Amino acid sequence: MVSSSSRPLAASFQAMSLSQNSRVTTFRPRTIPCLFSRTTRKSIPTRRAFTTSLQSRDWLRPNKPEKSKSMVGRPRMQTGGSVRGTTVVWGDYGLRMKDHDRRISAKQLQLGYQTIANKLRGMNYKIYTRVSANIGVYTKGNEVRMGKGKGKFDYWAARVPVSRVVFELSGTVHEKVVREAFRLAGHKLPGQWEFVKKGDPPVVGLTKLQDGITLETLKEARRNIEPKDKDGMEDGLVIPPSMTDQPPQTVSTTTATAV
Repeated sequence: MVSSSSRPLAASFQAMSLSQNSRVTTFRPRTIPCLFSRTTRKSIPTRRAFTTSLQSRDWLRPNKPEKSKSMVGRPRMQTGGSVRGTTVVWGDYGLRMKDHDRRISAKQLQLGYQTIANKLRGMNYKIYTRVSANIGVYTKGNEVRMGKGKGKFDYWAARVPVSRVVFELSGTVHEKVVREAFRLAGHKLPGQWEFVKKGDPPVVGLTKLQDGITLETLKEARRNIEPKDKDGMEDGLVIPPSMTDQPPQTVSTTTATAV
């Protein structure tokens, strides 16, 4: 049942009608021209916003703290003839340690990296890092009594064995420029360093596998081993000493006294 107050409104709606000649205006949204073409869209780097994206890894510190404090220790020495990490793999040039193993702090590694980047500023290159500072160093104050723990965390460090390539570089850079950049970086790092190129022979310890030196020759004995069987004992026959031989005479060391 329609109330008396709504009757005039209902009558006005019924009186409204659309004729065939009446124009119906449709709403058309305004189109805005795209500022980026398809080629530019592909060139713009996009970052995944999902939670499954890999986190950016930092080579100067681990992603997670240590579960237990690291010992001082020493870098592992490959005694079985391994040449892993002694040659250039990803780049064209590299910086390799040549004196002995040591522990290098993350600050020193970062200083060497920045030295190379400053020298090659504005050039087309890419630096590869072959080590990571994942060893925690703990220190205690001066004049502290023995015991009561290892100390508090101080900095991160990397154990670098001898003949290990630390930095590699690739790009359209002249070899002399790269040599100078690595020379400056070697002065910032502790120890002695050498410049290597891709294709240089690997190193086992301190010995380079070149000029006829192979891994098999290094495993051989360095001196001639004398056979255990001598003087006709090759067949395993034992020759007893002759009975006519006189027993050895002993010489007295004391001098005779004059009567």
